[in-house]
Amino acid sequence: MSNTKYTPRLADKYKKDVVPALMKKFGYSSVMEIPRLEKICLNRGVNGAVNDKKLIDIAVDELSNITGQKAVSTLSKKDISNFKLRKAMPIGARVTLRGVKMYEFLDRLIATALPRVRDFKGVNEKSFDGRGNYTMGITEQIIFPEIDIDKVNKITGMDITFVTTAQTNEEAFELLKELGMPFRKKD
Repeated sequence: MSNTKYTPRLADKYKKDVVPALMKKFGYSSVMEIPRLEKICLNRGVNGAVNDKKLIDIAVDELSNITGQKAVSTLSKKDISNFKLRKAMPIGARVTLRGVKMYEFLDRLIATALPRVRDFKGVNEKSFDGRGNYTMGITEQIIFPEIDIDKVNKITGMDITFVTTAQTNEEAFELLKELGMPFRKKD
């Protein structure tokens, strides 16, 4: 077996293409100033989890299959009597990806999952938070090839947050665009 360490395709692209492009566009004096992707967080609230505990297990399994990393259930922070919700009840699932798994997931998201969205015209470029992070919502989990459509009993969505080291929205936008994120064309 060879000693070459595996690096994801997008990690190579970041080093070879994105770094020089961002250096040129923003005129950074050091390579360390260039924004980079820190982590990707997937979060999913489960509707009806109060009444049916199996829905949480299904959500955790689906997120684990999509990302290749074990997801955890999220617990409620307070009591809400109208929803029959008690503190510390499981109500969702989440997973945080870093390093190799983060780049692998981003590659699969851009190359296979997003093109499978019905009437896909690109992702919204207005979903930045002002501090260089980008959040997008996905309405159907079945766009991921890891999910078997025949076994899905309920179509649900999720939020995907891209946390970057960028200081501004413009820097984060350029970083994600260079990595291949299909932003909507401005009319």
